[in-house]
Amino acid sequence: MSEAGNGSPAVLTLNAGSSSVKWALFRMDSLPVRTATGKIERIGLRDGIVTVTDVATGHNERRIEQVPDHAASVRLLIDQLAQSGKGLSVQAIGHRVVHGGSRYADPQVVSAEVMEELRRLSPYDPEHLPAEITFIEAFGTEYPQVPQVACFDTGFHQHLPPVARLLAIPRRYETLGIRRYGFHGLSYAFLMEELERVAGRDAARGKVILAHLGNGASLAAVRDGASIDTSMGFTPASGLPMSTRSGDLDPGLVSYLARTEGMTADQFHHMVNAQSGLLGLSEISPDLRDLLAQEGRDARAAEAVALFCYHGKKWVIRTDEESQIAQSVCRLLALTVGR
Repeated sequence: MSEAGNGSPAVLTLNAGSSSVKWALFRMDSLPVRTATGKIERIGLRDGIVTVTDVATGHNERRIEQVPDHAASVRLLIDQLAQSGKGLSVQAIGHRVVHGGSRYADPQVVSAEVMEELRRLSPYDPEHLPAEITFIEAFGTEYPQVPQVACFDTGFHQHLPPVARLLAIPRRYETLGIRRYGFHGLSYAFLMEELERVAGRDAARGKVILAHLGNGASLAAVRDGASIDTSMGFTPASGLPMSTRSGDLDPGLVSYLARTEGMTADQFHHMVNAQSGLLGLSEISPDLRDLLAQEGRDARAAEAVALFCYHGKKWVIRTDEESQIAQSVCRLLALTVGR
């Protein structure tokens, strides 16, 4: 793959996370045609997994290789692209960026100003943003003449109603950007496009509940094509229990563990992002498929599956803000408070 110049025009898309990076290469014909995909997983561990797939032939190359850090994964990825992108001339590079803060809803051409804002936002999501910044900087160095575009996962939820956006903490913190943002927005935007294609515009413009279920999991309520509520809040660790993330917790747990176990802020962050969820509860695996295979013979696996389903159903009811169930509950609460 070469910089803009000779060869068929192509676009590269990147999704960099804390321990993995996924990429796809598209030849830009009348419609984009995906020609190759790849991923580098388990960055920082001895048994990293490197995969490259040629879409046209279906050939899949997979190997185990130590990838010590993100700098090494950048070099490895550029080598992969040199092989998979022969005859292609990259015209643009698109990056999934988890957090755009209050400032960015729409995709932004990467500039010095955008990079400065992403660095400022890094403490919002230290699991993802530093890696994403590393890849943007590296590809800016490797392909200096190619425009890069940052596409924000928070953008889909940027115009949440105030009641769904605010946190019930002192209002001064909102001016510091501390509020509910919601995530998985690029996934939800794609789902809405597909819903309109498959079911028609009227269905897509009605009341819709969307679910993104992977290592990270969330739900979103959409009305008239706009997000009106979502399960994730200030960070992607909130909402549903996930593979290794805790989901919503009682905030009193932070001070309790600090007092009784001397747990630091960094240790708590690591626990709720990397040691909790399905993995923490089951003590077996973060993968729901593994737990489903063992739930009949291991009570911990069964409880983890049951907890995930329980909270999933609870969030469906919560996000369906105009359902008969939600209306009935609200009427009951109003009567109780009235007494």
